[in-house]
Amino acid sequence: MTESSTIIRVPGNHLIGAVLGEHDCHLRRIEAALPDVNITVRGNEVHLSGVGSAIAATLFEELVMLAEKGQRLDERTLERSIAMVLDDERPSQVFSHDILRAEKGRMIRPKSAGQKRYVEAIAENVITFGIGPAGTGKSWLAVAMAVRALQAGEVDRIILTRPAVEAGERLGFLPGDLMAKVDPYLRPLYDALHDMVGSDGMDRYLERGVVEVAPLAFMRGRTLNSSFIILDEAQNTSPEQMKMFLTRIGFGSKAVITGDVTQVDVQGGRSGLLGLEPILGGIDGVAFVALSGRDVVRHRIVQDIVDAYERVAGSKNDAGATT
Repeated sequence: MTESSTIIRVPGNHLIGAVLGEHDCHLRRIEAALPDVNITVRGNEVHLSGVGSAIAATLFEELVMLAEKGQRLDERTLERSIAMVLDDERPSQVFSHDILRAEKGRMIRPKSAGQKRYVEAIAENVITFGIGPAGTGKSWLAVAMAVRALQAGEVDRIILTRPAVEAGERLGFLPGDLMAKVDPYLRPLYDALHDMVGSDGMDRYLERGVVEVAPLAFMRGRTLNSSFIILDEAQNTSPEQMKMFLTRIGFGSKAVITGDVTQVDVQGGRSGLLGLEPILGGIDGVAFVALSGRDVVRHRIVQDIVDAYERVAGSKNDAGATT
């Protein structure tokens, strides 16, 4: 990189305050992330010089655009923005990508570049596989896209399903009718749906059959037309179950299959999600989106845990490749 200098002019005191953070906390974080850049603030001007000043200029321009759009620049948003700019991605395009206006007027948007690719893949394809670790928003965003499609009249119903596989516990041992037995397995999807449409909206959908909940085993023999189908925890399907599910999809339907291939609980470890991309990846209308620790939207410690596991897995793969 060659040294250069530039000046970013921020229009308005309220915007410069948002960009720099309270007591300049954002500025200090940016300086730590870009140690080769000299940053000086004079009034509403940010002066940048040194190696990497072009990257710093892009980052400040992106932060200004986010602030102008009303995006709250908290610590997490800043961290994600820095990571995106370093990867030549544009936070202003990610954080302003509207998906759905949820209950109480809150706008649902992707929170990482990976999540944006995921929702775009869902919009553009018939079948989308969202594969990644816990906390990356796979199920949450799938439900948001399902509700959006339903409200836009693109589908007539939403179908939520999941293999009934858990460590040490099976449906038959749980009390109650079918809904009561299935409920614990689909609780994450219920929670997401509740956040999107509220308690009253969710109750209406369930009562009218607009939202249907069923174990994966109950899909056999059906053809699902004009439906948005979400298969959650797909790593716990068998290869036979996965084939059965994929061949249920009818006209006017979309399917999103989510899973984490590092958390396979299916007996014998024969996951129907493993090894699918080489088989189906070339089919028009089928997309595979891989999410990673960088897309985790839970507490920071969750991302750190995911990253630690990914490093261990990567070192094992490297060791295997050299033996």
